[in-house]
Amino acid sequence: MNYAVIKTGGKQHKVEEGEIIAIEKLNIEEGEKVEFEEVLAVKTDGKLQVGAPLLTGAKVTGTVISQEKDKKVVIIKMRRRQDYRSKQGHRQKITKVKIDSIKI
Repeated sequence: MNYAVIKTGGKQHKVEEGEIIAIEKLNIEEGEKVEFEEVLAVKTDGKLQVGAPLLTGAKVTGTVISQEKDKKVVIIKMRRRQDYRSKQGHRQKITKVKIDSIKI
């Protein structure tokens, strides 16, 4: 099982070739290629290479599948006995990316 750990949108994602991941919105059109150069670790042929903090020369490429909105998150605030209630909703914009290749 070959995989890589990449950093994008302030988060870390463990990805494999052929996998579809949902990440924070990227300003890239559907069908275009995207390269992730912030690679933290790569495992190939049973060998794990870990960067300090990044692996130099490692690259993960993918194709943007779609630009969507994530599931709705509902925020409810309430103070008991104070007649205070607040309800708010939020839908984060996400980008779905299919991982094409992992290169070292």
